[in-house]
Amino acid sequence: MKVAFGMKAHTGWAALVVLGTPGGKLQVADRCRLELIEKTEASWAKQPYHAAEGLNAGAARELVGRGLASARRIAVREIQSAIERAHQAGHEVAACALLVADPMPDWTVEEILAVHFRMHRAEGVLFRDALARAAESCGLKFLGIHEKQLDWQSERALGKPLSNLRKSIASLGKSVGPPWGRDQKDATLAAMIALQGDME
Repeated sequence: MKVAFGMKAHTGWAALVVLGTPGGKLQVADRCRLELIEKTEASWAKQPYHAAEGLNAGAARELVGRGLASARRIAVREIQSAIERAHQAGHEVAACALLVADPMPDWTVEEILAVHFRMHRAEGVLFRDALARAAESCGLKFLGIHEKQLDWQSERALGKPLSNLRKSIASLGKSVGPPWGRDQKDATLAAMIALQGDME
């Protein structure tokens, strides 16, 4: 069947739901947690800006650069692996939707490290950005959906009240079993929007 990826990112990982609608009925083709850092690098790669705090400017830039490169490399590997699983199951990946946040201002590493809340903001964007880049580099049709606008966008794109959509997703969760928390539900809604967009 034709499927879409829906993803919700966190610091160091993301929830992925692969969704199809054979015969107009929602069906989960795959669901997993994408790990976006290597276990051996967890002490610094999960929060590279925090890890770089207190280092001299050159060392800080080098560490943050390594963190960004690592997240991007692993995101490509994880997305490629999900695509391969879909293809092996006979599915065609039509699109990929990711919940995103406001873009970062064009701050330097030094400017980010100078203000603590900027470090949190940069790390919040880091893994979303890595996944977006990975989806595009893997040749997927990409859709970024602002997380704060997900409910509004879903009603607009799918033409149904949010309460009905959430009810359908909750009942889908009963058929696939746990984990089926907010992350998986939001990722499913994003995938539904991506699928709908591809069919139009």
